[in-house]
Amino acid sequence: MKLVSTRNSSERISASAAMLAGMAPDGGLYVPETFPQIPELSEKAALDYPVLSARVLGLFFDEIKGIEAITREAYKSFGHPLVAPVVKTASGEYVLELWHGPTLAFKDMALSVLPRLMAAAMGESGNLLILVATSGDTGKAALEGFCDVPRTRIVVFYPNDGVSNMQRLQMVTQEGSNTHVMAVRGNFDDAQNAVKAMFTDAVFNAQAAHKGYSLSSANSINFGRLAPQIAYYLSAYAQLVAHGEINNGERINFVVPTGNFGNILAAYYAKRMGLPVARLICASNKNNILTDFFKQGSYCLERPFFKTMSPSMDILISSNLERLVFELMGRDATAVSAMMQRLKEEGRFDIPKAMQAALETDFYADWCDEDETAQTIRRMFEQKNYLPDTHTAVAMGVFEKYKKLGDRTKTVIVSTASPYKFPEDVLCCLGVQAEGLTGFDAARRLSELTGLSLPLKIAALETKPVRHTGVYEKDALQKAVLGVI
Repeated sequence: MKLVSTRNSSERISASAAMLAGMAPDGGLYVPETFPQIPELSEKAALDYPVLSARVLGLFFDEIKGIEAITREAYKSFGHPLVAPVVKTASGEYVLELWHGPTLAFKDMALSVLPRLMAAAMGESGNLLILVATSGDTGKAALEGFCDVPRTRIVVFYPNDGVSNMQRLQMVTQEGSNTHVMAVRGNFDDAQNAVKAMFTDAVFNAQAAHKGYSLSSANSINFGRLAPQIAYYLSAYAQLVAHGEINNGERINFVVPTGNFGNILAAYYAKRMGLPVARLICASNKNNILTDFFKQGSYCLERPFFKTMSPSMDILISSNLERLVFELMGRDATAVSAMMQRLKEEGRFDIPKAMQAALETDFYADWCDEDETAQTIRRMFEQKNYLPDTHTAVAMGVFEKYKKLGDRTKTVIVSTASPYKFPEDVLCCLGVQAEGLTGFDAARRLSELTGLSLPLKIAALETKPVRHTGVYEKDALQKAVLGVI
């Protein structure tokens, strides 16, 4: 399978080369030259997640041998036999739980696989410098995945005041001789822009090369991070068919909480590959730039930035939207490049009205404020015996709004993290005062209140030593990175 850049569709490279590069030299993102169609799978294979994942990845990374061995190793430590189970709440909602991996967030689904794919693609030569901007969950999952992987060094950047306490502790206590974590004075967009600048800075790349490293990324700008996410949408569908909840071939909806647009883009790719999907419902928090884009056809950065209880969605620059715009523009790389340049220079771009109308066929978008999110968490627990985290609650709240439109298509809500990653906020949403409690006190109180076991991965953080303490200005990051390599 060959991939092309969203800003230069004439240059074709292999999926492996695109994964190792992370981002195209022209600043674009790599996308498949064509969308392969999903092969027929037996029911047994469809419910064996490593097999399913390997089949999907094999459609793109056809030059890598032994992919099933890679996926079996990647998912063997997950805490559920189905890896990504679909559960049905007391009132009948379907919830796809993507947080049974080592860091209790959906990023594990791809970042348990990516380092192993990269190692297979690298062969016996070269060193990789993995640069990762995170709004909370990607950082820890990437650190866990790349920890002590030979010939790699990983640097994670997170907004100093923009992640939950548990997310921060997961990162700053990370072990491994090749791991580095840097807090950035600014928000996620500042960290993400700094990473993108490093990829396109010829001088910085030459300096890294002089030290023996080529750059790559574990963010979803990297196609190797995006591709593994396609599989869990297929898995969810297979589970519903196997349990008699839907007929094979019946179309379903997915509700996806998203900030950087990678998670829902993977669902869109699954649809383009033949999965029977009716609509993709894009759920945002108060940073609702994506909602405005889908409803108005305008993407505008001139807006306030809010810190919310769903910090992994506190994003204004949704990088993966470029991949969708590339498809909407008929794969016109010149037009996409002009749009992205306009966004950089003017802080906005607009799509034609006809294109906006076409979007409505595949997508619906809405958002929830903090009060709506809190009410959803309390209602889901008290009335439906299900405790969502703050991000999943945004999706559930948006789904409640969507149902009022009258669509009765069976719908899967994508759950992206364990509530124990945000114990103070979840506890407050349940009406318990968390002020004065440490994050671990709040987690224990949440366990007592709900009867849900406190995950060992969270409990162990309380006594782990902090190893990464640096806080940096955004314009000092390049120097800091060169210092650690």
